[in-house]
Amino acid sequence: MCFGIALTGSELPTEWVERHGLGNRLHMRSGQPEYRFLYRDPRPRLPVIRDGVLKLARWGNGARRSLALPATGWTWKQSVEKGLWANSGGVFVEIPASYGLGGRGVWYTIETGIRGLLVPDERGRAVCYMICEPASHYYRVMTGADRMPVFVDQRI
Repeated sequence: MCFGIALTGSELPTEWVERHGLGNRLHMRSGQPEYRFLYRDPRPRLPVIRDGVLKLARWGNGARRSLALPATGWTWKQSVEKGLWANSGGVFVEIPASYGLGGRGVWYTIETGIRGLLVPDERGRAVCYMICEPASHYYRVMTGADRMPVFVDQRI
């Protein structure tokens, strides 16, 4: 399971960071700035790339702000493939990420990003669900998790 992502400071335009008030998400890793997006945040958000445009979306429905959407931040790849989201109005997005936060507090490197599904809630607001699949042996040993995100052009 991926409980958070981090993007290096150079990956986010300064005006985008300011417009979305992301200063409180700034952390330093080995002297380099990064912005962290955690599911446990009071208002969890994820950066997403939709149609080539970087946007900020609500991460799932853990706070149950929507009565129509599942109360989680993840969906199984198999559920998407079976068509369980077919009538949701969802579109596939990329969640850009430099690092992922797995179980046991382990941060790991992500080459490009993670697959996501962006769906509208009943008010038309964008909600992103991170797409996951059964964990590889390595990911399970590293994080203790039985599922992992579906990475873009990468396998851990």
